[in-house]
Amino acid sequence: MKIAIDGRGINWYHGTGIGTYTENLLKNLINIDNKNYYHIYWSGKNYDEYVKKNTKIIMTSKKEHRYFQLSYFPENLSCENIDIYHVPQNGIGLLPSISCKKIVTIHDLIPYIMPETVGKSYLLKFLKEMPSIIVNSDAILTVSEYSKKDILKFFPVDENKIFVTPLAANSNFKPLDKEKCKYYIKQKYDIDDPFILYLGGFSDRKNVGFLINAFSKVYKDLDKEYKLIILGSYKDNSRKLIKLVDKLCMSKNIVFTGFIEDNELPIFYNASETFVYPSLYEGFGLPPLEAMSCGTPVIASNITSIPEVVGNAGILINPYDISSLITALGNLLNDETLRNELSKKGYERSKNFSWRKTSMKTLKIYTKICTQTQA
Repeated sequence: MKIAIDGRGINWYHGTGIGTYTENLLKNLINIDNKNYYHIYWSGKNYDEYVKKNTKIIMTSKKEHRYFQLSYFPENLSCENIDIYHVPQNGIGLLPSISCKKIVTIHDLIPYIMPETVGKSYLLKFLKEMPSIIVNSDAILTVSEYSKKDILKFFPVDENKIFVTPLAANSNFKPLDKEKCKYYIKQKYDIDDPFILYLGGFSDRKNVGFLINAFSKVYKDLDKEYKLIILGSYKDNSRKLIKLVDKLCMSKNIVFTGFIEDNELPIFYNASETFVYPSLYEGFGLPPLEAMSCGTPVIASNITSIPEVVGNAGILINPYDISSLITALGNLLNDETLRNELSKKGYERSKNFSWRKTSMKTLKIYTKICTQTQA
């Protein structure tokens, strides 16, 4: 097979679910498959590790991305006799005129379900293009059974056209020496108390204000003096949350670190006593899996796709009921035996997910769709 993949999202969406997915899928595909040819559209630097005997990197300009999508890609795919073209970033930019088989990965339908949490320009683009993307794709990959159900709810599409290929945590998310991790964070960030961890963005659908309010009500009832540590770049929504912390007079107990380098994330997971993820909607929900991969006990929402990830290896709470989270925090943080139990269960469950498995499943789908083409 001659497979083309839009790899531009690796740099464009670095640090997001789409960027992580595209990077790990492509790396694993070219490492496990030396029979098929990979035609990779790229933007930016850092492409050296994708250069193999059976790959070709085609450089594109982000500034001129419309030209490449509208003119260059369709012509190039035809001239190169590509069998399958895969667009991992929700299919955005896919044209019906492309002559080869077309596969897209639709991560979620947040713009349809929670449009108020999406930027206006992306919202309009998503809503405009998605019906055409659904109709013109020969196969749709998605990251959870819940996302598959959402696609079927909004679009009259044959469910056999949709394939679930879950995400996975990167290999650097693993158990580390907890005391060394605590020492590192104490030295660099002056955080000495045991802490609850949150990371995953500040969109309203992430429900971080709910976590802040719950912690403000429970922290005095815990058997130790805990802090709530919130990781992430300062953006508009984070400023609103900082104001909430000030209003609750919790600035000594709740710490916003700002941006954290990727290599430090496993250190924070390992050093924390629990990771809390009260999101209202996720297509998959990668942070809880990263925490579980580090052996960190997880408290997470009991809705959308999150139970598919956490299963019975964490505490699932109602993200609309603050008493549910208050009870979970109190029960977990005041019970070392329970924390140790969930640490082990979460770590074992995390082994069910791997980028290699995801990539092998994706390759089988490529083969199936290509075979259908030849029939």
